[in-house]
Amino acid sequence: MAPRCWRWWHWSVWPRTRPPAARSTPSSHLQFSTQEQTPQICVVGSGPAGFYTAQHLLKHHARAHVDIYEKQLVPFGLVRFGVAPDHPEVKTARSDRCAFYGSVVVGRDVTVPELRAAYHAVVLSYGAESHQTLEIPGEELPGVFSARAFVGWYNGLPENRELAPDLSCDTAVILGQGNVALDVARILLTPPEHLEKTDITEAALGALRQSRVKTVWIVGRRGPLQVAFTIKELREMIHLPGTRPVLDPADFSGLQDRIKEAPRPRKRLMELLLRTATEKPGAEEAARQALASRAWGLRFFRSPQQVLPSPDGQQVAGIRLAITRLEGVGEATWAVPTGDTEDLPCGLVLSSVGYKSRPIDPSVPFDPKLGIIPNMEGRVVDVPGLYCSGWVKRGPTGVIATTMTDSFLTSQALLQDLKAGLLPSGPRPGYSAVEALLSSRGVRPVSFSDWEKLDAEEVSRGQGAGKPREKLLDPQEMLRLLGR
Repeated sequence: MAPRCWRWWHWSVWPRTRPPAARSTPSSHLQFSTQEQTPQICVVGSGPAGFYTAQHLLKHHARAHVDIYEKQLVPFGLVRFGVAPDHPEVKTARSDRCAFYGSVVVGRDVTVPELRAAYHAVVLSYGAESHQTLEIPGEELPGVFSARAFVGWYNGLPENRELAPDLSCDTAVILGQGNVALDVARILLTPPEHLEKTDITEAALGALRQSRVKTVWIVGRRGPLQVAFTIKELREMIHLPGTRPVLDPADFSGLQDRIKEAPRPRKRLMELLLRTATEKPGAEEAARQALASRAWGLRFFRSPQQVLPSPDGQQVAGIRLAITRLEGVGEATWAVPTGDTEDLPCGLVLSSVGYKSRPIDPSVPFDPKLGIIPNMEGRVVDVPGLYCSGWVKRGPTGVIATTMTDSFLTSQALLQDLKAGLLPSGPRPGYSAVEALLSSRGVRPVSFSDWEKLDAEEVSRGQGAGKPREKLLDPQEMLRLLGR
């Protein structure tokens, strides 16, 4: 399979390569005097939002210095721990005006008010580190996992390394129809030999080699027109070696006329779904599907109602789905139960119904219902000098291009405020003040040069197996390798 997916071409704050050409924006026209002080800016979170924010700040202000704080020992957030291992890695380099400080938990090791006192501006870009729960009976049964934890397990997120999902069942059900759901389905069904040369963890690869999962159902509350995955992810699933798609043509009845006026990306996606569901495959594709030992399917108009236990109550045995119908028009449609239900036998349930941000510090406003920091164009409401970008700003939606644009807009707002004199005047100590606080609390950050040592070790361990790297999973082992 050609490596692809979310095209995480990441022009981080460290690259020597040029970012993609951007539209003319207000920050492009901001002029900063070379006599001005050096703005000390702090970014919390080293995933795509954090790096894109920092990259834009450094590009548009020749004197700005950016420090990035990350709770993990290693950088890159979702790019390292969230992108499927059969998809490409991130390219990084260095910048003299940026520093990385890993293993620092903002809100615990250092507070946001302490960061605000040390920097001219603080940008919160820490993403969505939790998941939406199903809120249904049986959700706590063994064999039920969040897709976020499952992705973290096969991608080597330290907190998920002990997940150990039981893959001895025949059928898995994924709740949700977004890109993450298709990523998880693809990893479950991909022949293990196709994953051997990726950076998937050895533990996950071993479990997948022993997997007995033959069928994966990807379940959504609404219909084909409302799926959240994109055409690239769908195309990969359709052509996944050793598998065949199972789609009910009745789900697509009347869809042809309804998609005529749809935006082009949505129309192309729907046309591919329609062809797959209703047309006979060509001879070559039919022959491939006839030999397939595994299958995947999309189940529409189904909402999870209860996870069903095995007779001894010790394991998931199925899921009860409420059959739904749509009400409303266009984008405002919602699913309502019809009163009928359907039981779907399975031994594994993966919930992919959304990620969720958490509050980081009592001093920072937070909307628990929306799971975001209240903001106006990235400016945190009622807290001057505090900004946010990425998922914690807008919610867990969109792809990498969305995050890039969003982060650039936050950076523009910050630079506009800096130019207008709305940020603190006079020098700020930056990391020197934070370093003293961390030292007094026994916190020793991991630097980018430390990460390079860990990176070299991972690459070395992967070479023997022909992998790009073998990820280090144990934080204590990482610290030992750094001589801590």
